[in-house]
Parts: sequence; C-alpha cells; structure tokens
Amino acid sequence: MTYKPTTPACLHVQRWLDDMVIGHNFCPFARFVSEQQRVRYVDMASSDMATVLEALYDEFIHLDTTPHTSTTLLVLSTGWASFDDYLMLVDVAQQSLEHWGYEGEYQLASFHPDYLFAGEAENAPSHFTNRAPHPVIHIIREAEMAQALAHHPDPESIPHTNINTTETLGEATLRAQLKACKTPR
Repeated sequence: MTYKPTTPACLHVQRWLDDMVIGHNFCPFARFVSEQQRVRYVDMASSDMATVLEALYDEFIHLDTTPHTSTTLLVLSTGWASFDDYLMLVDVAQQSLEHWGYEGEYQLASFHPDYLFAGEAENAPSHFTNRAPHPVIHIIREAEMAQALAHHPDPESIPHTNINTTETLGEATLRAQLKACKTPR
C-alpha cells in the first residue's frame, strides 16, 4: 500500500516534509518512513472541532488496522489559521487521545504556519522546526518512535542540532522555503 497526497494542501505538506523536515534533518526518522511510503496524508477541510476530532479518531482506527502505516499527517486545510485556536484544538485532541484509551500507543505532534515556542523571540528561526504550510496534527506510533530513538546515537542532541540548523539557515531563508512549499515544483 502506498500513500500519495491528492489534495493541494496534502501536496504542500508532502513538499514540506521532503524539503524542510527531511531536507534539514529536523526529524532524523522521517526519511525512512517517507522512502518506505508509510506516511499517510489526510486532508481535513473543516473548522469544526467535533469533525476534526472524529477524523482523528478514524485515523487511530486506521492505524490500529493498518500496520503498514507508520504515521498520519492530518492536514487541516480549512480553518485553524489562528495559532491560539489551533493550540486549543491540539489540547482537546490530546485529552481525547487519553479518553479513547490511546495514551501510550500513539502520540501527537503539532505543526502550524505560525508556530511559536513559548519564551522565544517571535522572529527566532527555531520556530521553523514546527512550522508547516498548513496546520497539521501528526499521529505517531509510540512503539515505532521508541524503536527509532533506541537506534539513534544521541537522541537528546536532536533539538539542539535543529536549533543550530535553523540559526545557521536564518529566519528569512526558512520563511522563503516554507512559502515555496505552497508553489508547484
């Protein structure tokens, strides 16, 4: 089974995954699952929280029944432009994951075009490690992440390495690269 993004928003996110996440090695584990075509892209064109949470639950069921899928990128192509609204959605999604009994099986990672780490300057390049062309909720299999981390020589160095990479590239370069993810190749 292979996953090919079909909507414009999913194609933008795939380009971001290829060019920025893998290209800058922000996630040293992404290349393998991408090359193995084990990344599922789902376009959720709704600004309704209940609808998004239903899609999230459906993705947990998909992952439960489809071992080939390593991870799902739930692309929020409509709504959720406000970073604060998006953070509220992610908080409720995390609570739902726990309520549905998936804590310890899956974890959520969050990406947003306006992602800001608390306590950092608004123009800090490091924000780009969590910036994507569209809001995204990333569902990760915890067992696969634990296995990948066990084989990484120094997992604690990943955030520091990413910060150094973003500082070397600079905010203007990263902003231009993120913008390019929304243009045709």
